[in-house]
Amino acid sequence: MAGKPTDGQSTIVRAVVKGVPAGYGALLAGLKERIREARVGAALAVHHELVLLYWDIGNEILSRQSAEGWGAKVVDRLAADLRAAFPDLPGLSPRNLKYMRAMAAAYPVRAFVQQVVARVPWGHNVRILDHVRHARDREWYLRQTFEHGWSRAVLVHQIESGLHARKGKALTNFRHTLPPPQSDLAQQALKDPYVFDFLGLADDARERDLERGLTEHVQRFLLELGAGFAFVGRQVHLSVGGDDFYLDLLFYHLELRCFVVVDLKVEPFKPEFAGKMNFYLSAVDGQRKKPEDNPTIGLLLCKGKDGLVVEYALRDIAKPIGVAEWKTRLVASVPRRLRGKLPTVEQLEAELGGGKP
Repeated sequence: MAGKPTDGQSTIVRAVVKGVPAGYGALLAGLKERIREARVGAALAVHHELVLLYWDIGNEILSRQSAEGWGAKVVDRLAADLRAAFPDLPGLSPRNLKYMRAMAAAYPVRAFVQQVVARVPWGHNVRILDHVRHARDREWYLRQTFEHGWSRAVLVHQIESGLHARKGKALTNFRHTLPPPQSDLAQQALKDPYVFDFLGLADDARERDLERGLTEHVQRFLLELGAGFAFVGRQVHLSVGGDDFYLDLLFYHLELRCFVVVDLKVEPFKPEFAGKMNFYLSAVDGQRKKPEDNPTIGLLLCKGKDGLVVEYALRDIAKPIGVAEWKTRLVASVPRRLRGKLPTVEQLEAELGGGKP
């Protein structure tokens, strides 16, 4: 006499009776077991294990659909059956299962998922799958998110401002003014262009208007500058030879271990800007730099620039200077479908832990 059917056998029988594709019952039974194993080990409390579980589910769906030609409706059925089996487990909706399948398609090697993708929470992974097309760029945002601990709102902001295409792109003389690896680290600390979309300046704005707007939104400004920048002051006073000089903005970079002087311009770059910055850097090195600090770096933020003019202006200057443009709107390379979706200033400042300074 035949024994009582197992859970998996019963599922297969039901699948045949109700007309779902062959092999569906085995898939459902296997996924149930995988989820039970994760829950028994309390692994779902850690996003690393949750993302790996989701990849396993997505990979199974992808493999079955590819091998057996299953349609999209199977995903809806699978979601319903899994939610019935695990009613207290979130994340098993048809939409989420489709994201799991998309993740498996985007990252076909499980070792890469374990080493890179699973270090980032699931919600962040969904944003990257939604907004980043190319595999190399997805990996870049995954690694940057893990390294800097970006919230989801900050991650979306960085994606929509095209950070991967701007980071490390400032024109500099770092290679012959800073020793390695300091020169490479300093280069990666700057970008071009800088996007100050939170300012809303008029076309005839003055340098003081730009400076005031940046310091009023210092948290947003620091976010755009990047990790490691600590705000020291605005209109920082220097006395040299009995004369008074004022730095637009002064920062200290915690990773580079040096001061960073930022000079703001509302016009295109001119060679004389480099000479003035060279003087500022000498003064800061002479009056503020400690023995343990690295040489002070200068960043000229201009409304525009000619690359060859910048190259000639910086070629024989011994102090490390970078030149970049600033804009008040998103870079042109951002896809049209992504524009207009930035979080508000208030939302981003809340993400960073406070309101306006």
